[in-house]
Amino acid sequence: MAGEPNPLRAPPRLSEDAHKRDAGCVLCVAGSETMPGAALLVARSAQRAGAGLVAMGCLDASLMLVLPAAAPEAVLVDLTEVFERRGRSRPEAAGRLRAREPHAVLVGPGLGDDGRTREVLRVVLETFELPLLLDADALNALDGEPERLQALKGPVVITPHPGEAARLLKKSVPRDGAGRVATARELAQRSGAVVCLKGHATVVALSRAGEERVFVNSSGNAGMATAGSGDVLAGILVAYLAAVQAAGDPSWTPLAAASCAVYVHGLAGDLAARQLGRRALIASDLIACLPEAQRQMEEREAQGS
Repeated sequence: MAGEPNPLRAPPRLSEDAHKRDAGCVLCVAGSETMPGAALLVARSAQRAGAGLVAMGCLDASLMLVLPAAAPEAVLVDLTEVFERRGRSRPEAAGRLRAREPHAVLVGPGLGDDGRTREVLRVVLETFELPLLLDADALNALDGEPERLQALKGPVVITPHPGEAARLLKKSVPRDGAGRVATARELAQRSGAVVCLKGHATVVALSRAGEERVFVNSSGNAGMATAGSGDVLAGILVAYLAAVQAAGDPSWTPLAAASCAVYVHGLAGDLAARQLGRRALIASDLIACLPEAQRQMEEREAQGS
């Protein structure tokens, strides 16, 4: 990554007597009846990224059937009756979301752009003061008002692709490097969040309280331009964000978690492309290469590079 000082470091190591809550527990509200794959990719990538417990919030009954086969280690949070398709929620919705006492929460991948997603986002924003990751349809549910995130007490990371960033800012996003950096900075200023503007040379930006940080990722390749790649990044990042809350390491910040997740995600893509070729690469290949990518990241840090 470019920038000074370089934030790129591996997640904090666990102590030898650690238990699963020390590794971080995550709640992921992802997937739907027509996009179940988003939930599967998120669950598997969060697990491989080291989350001690992955709880999957299931808005549709079909997810309760497919997730145990694809990610048997995940636990399921049944949200099928507390959030209605017409955009209403029951009073017990917040309690159901808090039940697994997560350290970080992800909302958005594969939910669909509708009233139910907007209600899920509203309840999550009102319920939690811990690290939140908003991706995909959760960003669309902001309806072009990133300023809504400014009032939140806990840290927030958002991961828009250029189309989602354009909807948030209500203007087109340039494709050149300088234009992408300017876009990420503006979105960070308006939202108060750490912004990961996805794409070639993903830009990670923070702009609040007089602090300006911008980093441009150096890993990844065009083979990663495939459906589900962003879901894998979301799973990695929410696992790393949980460590912000669980590890108690003041140097492991949301910015550090986002920078590392983006780099490791891209590195997994580079490893997969070397094995399979860019044309054949699919999102599941990123998860298969995630263990080696993280091992190389740890070695890089140990060598001080």
